[in-house]
Amino acid sequence: MKFTLLLLLPLSLFAQGLFGQNYDLVIRNGHIIDGTGSPWYAADIAIRDGHIAAIGHLDSATAKQTIDAAGMVVAPGFIDMLGQSEESILVNPHLPSKIYQGITTEITGEGGSAAPLTDAIRAADHAGYEHYKIDPSWNTFRDFFARLEKQGMGINLASYVGATQVRRAVIGDGDRAPTVAELEQMRALVRDAMHDGAVGVSTSLQYAPAPYATTEELIALAAEGAKLGGIYATHMRSEGDAIIPAIDEAIRIGREAHIPVEIWHLKAAGRQNWGRMPEIVARIDAARRSGVEIGANTYAYTAWFNSFSAFIPPWAHDGGDAKLIERLKDPATRARIRKDIETPSTTWDNEWDEITGPEAILISVVQNPKLLPLQGKTIAEIAKLWNKDPFDTIFDFLIEDNAATNVAVFGMSEPDVRLALQQPWVSVCNDSQGTATDGFLGQEHPHPRAYGTFPHILRKYVREDGALTLPDAIRKFSALPASHLRLADRGVIKTGMWADIVVFDPGVITDVATFEKPNQLSEGMQYVLVNGVPVIEHGSMTNALPGKVVRGPAWKP
Repeated sequence: MKFTLLLLLPLSLFAQGLFGQNYDLVIRNGHIIDGTGSPWYAADIAIRDGHIAAIGHLDSATAKQTIDAAGMVVAPGFIDMLGQSEESILVNPHLPSKIYQGITTEITGEGGSAAPLTDAIRAADHAGYEHYKIDPSWNTFRDFFARLEKQGMGINLASYVGATQVRRAVIGDGDRAPTVAELEQMRALVRDAMHDGAVGVSTSLQYAPAPYATTEELIALAAEGAKLGGIYATHMRSEGDAIIPAIDEAIRIGREAHIPVEIWHLKAAGRQNWGRMPEIVARIDAARRSGVEIGANTYAYTAWFNSFSAFIPPWAHDGGDAKLIERLKDPATRARIRKDIETPSTTWDNEWDEITGPEAILISVVQNPKLLPLQGKTIAEIAKLWNKDPFDTIFDFLIEDNAATNVAVFGMSEPDVRLALQQPWVSVCNDSQGTATDGFLGQEHPHPRAYGTFPHILRKYVREDGALTLPDAIRKFSALPASHLRLADRGVIKTGMWADIVVFDPGVITDVATFEKPNQLSEGMQYVLVNGVPVIEHGSMTNALPGKVVRGPAWKP
């Protein structure tokens, strides 16, 4: 009878082994920090077909590959709540700056997004595509995602559809409101993007033409995303003097569009705003108590990184970068721009008013090859080299680089950064494109967060300062962002989840990148698995490309 029953068993059970399952990979002897905030526990993890197949004491299990994690933490792969890799992933799909931090999934699309793309946008942004030697041949997110899947990726990637992007696709870079018909076109583009796999709608309201949009316009677009299960993510209109009204606008959009809200890179920018983080936290806590689902993220450095052209008031961007350059070359208009910058204002995010002076602006990434020797220098240093005052230096630099420069700006206080990071609803963003220490990308001079954000937090705020516990830091890196994004199959060590997993020694992991020498990979990640496949193994990159496009809930195959 027993023999007959054995004959009736499926052959697959024999292939797996009757007394020990056969897996693709087993991680043994590790301390599992599962992402929920719970303390570590000891167990083995078995992986099959890219998923976590079993957790427990798996002594009898056999596998094609075994990882001995003795003395190390085994945790969910880290989720970067704002990357910027939609272009650089086409240059170097391995994204070593990301995987050496333990990032296995990136969310991108800050106001501007990879799609929808039109001939007019391609023409206006030609210099940027040419800089990265990219052929922007796609039109929709469906096209773009197919291109990513065809080439392969070192990490998983998801994207918002940018409100700025759909605005530019319909009405261009001008400072005007859409007509009723144009707004409906914009809403339709949001719906199409959501069906193509976007995870929500985003804004970046500091950068023209985004400031030209009214709150009502943004509510209309966010509401389309809400109907299809998306969230609303925002770089707010102000992170400085007008930050409370900016938070209130984000709360209003969330409430009236019936959509969860994510505030990108939460900060109190500018000397006069240092110490305001308790007020900012209280405002968000009050909104949460009222029923608005609102969270935020941080990269936990005291310098931000953005477009140098953001120092110029929004009105001067009307019509796009070409018009901005014309205005900077006109003496009368240039004088008006300077006066506006020198005048404190809450009607726009005046970055000059938020810093100590030109020594706080570090040139980071340029597109004009002639300016490459100036990467890593401050505006104060360049002004001295050029024998010009700081304002003429800023204006002439923007002219020389066609308004394409990126800068690091030192304008935050450490206590504010720490307090933001400690909030239970704050996750972590890299806010930088994936990059590499070699090749074309290695010629740039990025913010050190590009290479170091997650290990920086583990070193400084967990190991050295004790501002976070290790389980809470891991929660902020994994389960918290996954839950806010509704990624039900990632972010936690649990049977059935995608096997995005990191293995590291918490006493060793560290960031190496600095503002002076940013192109340095973080150290300490022994293994990084993306969908069950090692992209870091024994501390070295494997060159595997197992990443997947992570599509939103409204995706229609």
